[in-house]
Amino acid sequence: MTTIETGQATAHHERLVDEYSAHNYHPLPVVVAEAAGAWVTDVEGRRYLDCLAGYSALNFGHGHPALVAAAHRQLDRVTLTSRAFGNDQLGPFCAELAALVGKQQVLPMNTGAEAVESGLKVARKWGYEVKGVPEDRARIVVAAGGFHGRTISIVGFSTDPDARGGFGPFTPGFDVVPYGDPHALRAAITPDTVAVLIEPVQGEAGVVVPPAGYLAAVREICDRAGVLFVADEVQSGLGRTGHVLATRGAGVDADVYLLGKALGGGIVPLSAVVADAAVLGVLRPGQHGSTFGGNPLACAVGRAVIELLSDTGPRGMLAAAARLGEVAADRLAPLVGHGVVAVRRSGLWAGIDVDPRLGSGRDVAERLVSRGVLVKDTHGSTIRLSPPLVVTDDEVALAVDALAGVLAELP
Repeated sequence: MTTIETGQATAHHERLVDEYSAHNYHPLPVVVAEAAGAWVTDVEGRRYLDCLAGYSALNFGHGHPALVAAAHRQLDRVTLTSRAFGNDQLGPFCAELAALVGKQQVLPMNTGAEAVESGLKVARKWGYEVKGVPEDRARIVVAAGGFHGRTISIVGFSTDPDARGGFGPFTPGFDVVPYGDPHALRAAITPDTVAVLIEPVQGEAGVVVPPAGYLAAVREICDRAGVLFVADEVQSGLGRTGHVLATRGAGVDADVYLLGKALGGGIVPLSAVVADAAVLGVLRPGQHGSTFGGNPLACAVGRAVIELLSDTGPRGMLAAAARLGEVAADRLAPLVGHGVVAVRRSGLWAGIDVDPRLGSGRDVAERLVSRGVLVKDTHGSTIRLSPPLVVTDDEVALAVDALAGVLAELP
């Protein structure tokens, strides 16, 4: 075992990652060793308030006792069977998630990108078998600025040059329109269109909230054209916006929901496509699958997540996200015009545009580290604020006050 001198642990781990890990991330200089609730502790013993929450995978905080207990119970029983056999967690998980979302069937997968890819496959197959689109002509409309994962098909319709550059040739069949523009969406629909894939709130783009009425317009356009409305709720779903689904929070129901991140409670990867049988029923044995999809360990944790989200009372997770989001909004509002150009918010989720004359989002994130707060930058001068839903009022205030302090010290 390597002996690490006091105060050198961070540098040691960073050297190992630099030498042996592919350089596909540029992390902040923090190496986490322990975590609980909304706080993490690094290898040097320093504590930080986690205001990223694993891009919403940790909506319920680090080590939520109900989720950890569910994982421990299942670890002692069985963790994996593959779908070659059944397991006693899969059926209850699918039934409970279907009930939570208000749909009939669930296709369990592992990661958010897998859920999106599965949703795209299902939409195409539905288009051929149900809508009657000629073979190999199905098209799907997507929105500029969207983020749906990192697979070849997905980055092929990304408008982010970093995500897309150098990975072609790409999968055909996608039409990109401006986000929030129903007229452009309507014009892009053709007889070969089978689905519209939309994030109800664009997370990676900087918590971009669509104009009022946009999601309702998407629903109306899909209905008139006879195509599927597929809502990517991998980041926005399962409590982040103060609702089980951000789409439903806007009073709109999609045909297909793509879920992930928080569904695994920050413990195991777990994602799902959720829709009615008229859509998911196009899949038959041998046409799609996953070795780990629907494994008993993930399903057991997912069931505990569903139980947490089923509490719609004033002390539940959804109510907490809505209330704490208002607390954050009240604290952030005075910063606009004082180092902040704009704030966009949905529940306990905010995109904060820093005045680029003061510095980049990365500059702000690095300075917040020294104040014990962890955030993530995106697209130049934007940072995202998305603490776990178990955060307290005082902790939200601490995060925003730290941001105010950083802005005040920038040149």
